Amino acid sequence: MDDGIGEACGVFGVYAPGQAVANLTYFGLFALQHRGQESAGIAVSDGETITVVKDMGLVTQAFDERRLAPLEGHLAIGHVRYSTTGTSTWRNAQPVYRSRGDAGFALGHNGNLTNTVELAAELGIDAADIGSDSDVVAELLARAWAEYPRSDGRDLEAPLEDVLPRLRGAFSFVLMDDARLIGVRDPNGFRPLVLGRLEGGWVLASETAGLDIVGAHMVREIEPAEMIVIDASGVRSHRYAEPVPTLCLFEFVYFARPDSDLYGQNVHAARQRMGEELARQAPVPADMVMPVPESGVPAAQGFARASGVPYGDGLVKNRYVGRTFIQPNPALRGMGVRLKLNPLPENIAGKRLVVVDDSIVRGTTTRQIVSMLREAGAAEVHMRISSPPYRWPCFFGMDTSRRSELLAADLSVGEIREYLGADSLAYLELPRLLAATGAPPSSFCTACLTGVYPVPITPAEGAFEAAQPNSLDGAPSRLEV
Repeated sequence: MDDGIGEACGVFGVYAPGQAVANLTYFGLFALQHRGQESAGIAVSDGETITVVKDMGLVTQAFDERRLAPLEGHLAIGHVRYSTTGTSTWRNAQPVYRSRGDAGFALGHNGNLTNTVELAAELGIDAADIGSDSDVVAELLARAWAEYPRSDGRDLEAPLEDVLPRLRGAFSFVLMDDARLIGVRDPNGFRPLVLGRLEGGWVLASETAGLDIVGAHMVREIEPAEMIVIDASGVRSHRYAEPVPTLCLFEFVYFARPDSDLYGQNVHAARQRMGEELARQAPVPADMVMPVPESGVPAAQGFARASGVPYGDGLVKNRYVGRTFIQPNPALRGMGVRLKLNPLPENIAGKRLVVVDDSIVRGTTTRQIVSMLREAGAAEVHMRISSPPYRWPCFFGMDTSRRSELLAADLSVGEIREYLGADSLAYLELPRLLAATGAPPSSFCTACLTGVYPVPITPAEGAFEAAQPNSLDGAPSRLEV
């Protein structure tokens, strides 16, 4: 039923002695819930012991006051997960924990490694036994950690410096031992990570919206290839590799919350500019511009503003249907998109509609939307998409590991229009999309649109990603986040 792009995971970390760090992490994860709805977890340190609590489901399902109250300490990390590598099980929920004697560390990961099989082989782990690439990283780090004395004051930093150059692909990490909070971003910076200042402490989060909810002030983005360490002495940083910034372009198009900032640009404003560019590129006579809620709203607003065609609502979204709802049985699958969206016939009947969405991946939901709008009386349905055709699989944290799953992989725009049943179809051209972000065009990964991958993908890894089972629906999966 849900054929959109799977979210990236969300990570959060806080160092704030004297404050309720578990509660702050809970609220931070709540702000990042859109990035992962399969599991949630929090790890807290009181300076002597690290306690990890995690469970399946949403943040509000995994935690309540009873579970948060015992989690006392001065630093914490948290994670919300959407699985791309590994099944959606409690075992693969994060943070991941490893111990050495009476000491330990916890790790949360947003991204996807492209050399998981190779790293697992180094560890003597069979590919079939890999829980997730995050587990592989934790095991690598634990073994490197065992080689360093605890007296050097750099318990996790030194082994991290050994491990990080061996990782390929996308990773934004938050880590902690009993005294330090650490944030790391891969050399390409595929996934975002930001640093915020809190009264009496510091915060790391996947997005600026995670800072806002706890009252932290944005300091800056963690740079690609940067490790940042926060402890009692303050904040220190160093670069562990040569950076080649290529943020995932779909962070702007879809993943990030509209109230977050990326590359110093507000995401909502950038999406409105995408809609404006789309109106200039592909105008059409119409009576109403409407979004596919909710991801299409800003672009539809921009399209209406630039075209002069009135903006209106044609679909109502059921906000209580998410990825964790019970899947319908085969006899009910025809209900499809109606579980999430329902038309407003009084706004639709007899009108020529411009329907704006952020992307088309597999196309089944879009096809159902077009059919539903026609049934509600729409005179014409013109689809406008605020990104180019999604033609290539992603190996850096999105759930599209097979090209055969992608509608645009082998079909022309005209053939896609026929499949959808729309009167017309237009995708935003890549140069216009890049310009709408307000950031330098060379600072993005566009692999899913162009087939040009910033990091080489080995055949073994591609096969591993495509073969991973998904315990939620039995379908082929999704890469790790």
